[in-house]
Amino acid sequence: MEIYVSFRNYFMFLLVYIHVNVSFSNVGDHQKARKDGDIIIGALFPVHKAPHDTSVYTRKCAEIWEQYGIHRIEMFLTTLEKINNDSSILPGVDLGYDIRDSCWYSPIALEQSIDFIKDSIASIDSLETNFTSRDRCAVDSDKPIAGLLGPGSSSNTIQVQNLLQLFEIPQIGYSATSMELSNKNLYEYFQRVVPSDDYQAQAMLDIVLKFNWTYVAAIYTDDYDDKCFVSYRSDQLQIRSVTDQLQIELQDQDQL
Repeated sequence: MEIYVSFRNYFMFLLVYIHVNVSFSNVGDHQKARKDGDIIIGALFPVHKAPHDTSVYTRKCAEIWEQYGIHRIEMFLTTLEKINNDSSILPGVDLGYDIRDSCWYSPIALEQSIDFIKDSIASIDSLETNFTSRDRCAVDSDKPIAGLLGPGSSSNTIQVQNLLQLFEIPQIGYSATSMELSNKNLYEYFQRVVPSDDYQAQAMLDIVLKFNWTYVAAIYTDDYDDKCFVSYRSDQLQIRSVTDQLQIELQDQDQL
């Protein structure tokens, strides 16, 4: 049974790896920031915004996303530094990091995740294989991550989690709020540090019921999180006989 599961995981990884590399074989490696340590924490932050429509195939990320990307990296590095400098938290353990740019774009987030997995597989193989022969090539890989922080959006997080859980790599979401991610049967190795959208939806519903509103309008963007949230909120309102609803979807977030 264990052999079958292992073969299945490697097969799934191979399919995703081939898909990404064949689809985008003309693209170079993305930059990363890495610091070695006893334990390496992987992180996916949107340093840049998603590629524009004209550059999607080349995966050329858009402009730098300072508020959502750079600021969060600074907080991440500051937190790790404080932990490493406080011997009462993890005595004798130095935390390292491996930060990658997700560009708020699922193909890039998946590619970076595959690179993390490659290091994990190479590390396992090097431990299980006895490299006694000088004729054998050494495995060129970084120390594998103990877990992954990010990416930012729920849609990207779900796709990355579907890949990581095949190899039992823990994932922590710092801003993924989709209610779907609360299903532990589907996302066993995922945990988050922010509330789920159902709390926000319930708060809005309580306001509607408190003031006896019968007409509710929603303006939202063409985004996975927004669509799921509005759909859930709409269902809950209909259950409570609030049926007259106006929903306006903005196709381009620049319209906001």
